[in-house]
Amino acid sequence: MAFYPTDKIALFIDGANLYAAAKSLNLDLDYRKLLEEFQKRGILIRAYYYTAIAEDQDYSPIRPLVDWLDYNGFTVVTKPAREYTDAAGRKRLRGDMDIEIAVDVLAMAAHADHVVLFSGDGDFRRLVEAVQAKGVRVTVVSTMKSQPAMASDDLRRQADTFVDLQDLASIIGRPRGASAMPRFLQPAQDEDDEV
Repeated sequence: MAFYPTDKIALFIDGANLYAAAKSLNLDLDYRKLLEEFQKRGILIRAYYYTAIAEDQDYSPIRPLVDWLDYNGFTVVTKPAREYTDAAGRKRLRGDMDIEIAVDVLAMAAHADHVVLFSGDGDFRRLVEAVQAKGVRVTVVSTMKSQPAMASDDLRRQADTFVDLQDLASIIGRPRGASAMPRFLQPAQDEDDEV
């Protein structure tokens, strides 16, 4: 990743997308290490984390993570997840944060030299192009090393730099079962936890 010590850096983490990418690589992320890594690479002005939360449930497995991130240097943006029934008749949650991410990236572009987008969602290709037109460099972090690949080819091509999440594993990963959060705050691990 090409960063300069004077770069003003802003991180934008699509929580559901990053969770899916990490899970596909069998990787546990250490968000404390992630923050520290980008603080070393320049002047970190903001780290956003986006996720939808099931508000009508007594317990949301993502809530402890969201609370921990909020108290440990991240700006957390949430909205209520919507419940729907899939084709097999199972209840699922949906919570698309694309608009929230796009609005914040465009607003922050006036203050940042380098935007790091943790998402492989091809819908962000046009956003990346618009931010680049303002003179901001964009790094996209996702993975091509999973089956299927989690990063859109169009998004990878548009970004100034693409970094495969697997290549960051030794820097921002943690041993399975270890946590940057105290154990009592760790969310349950289930494939439908992150929406």
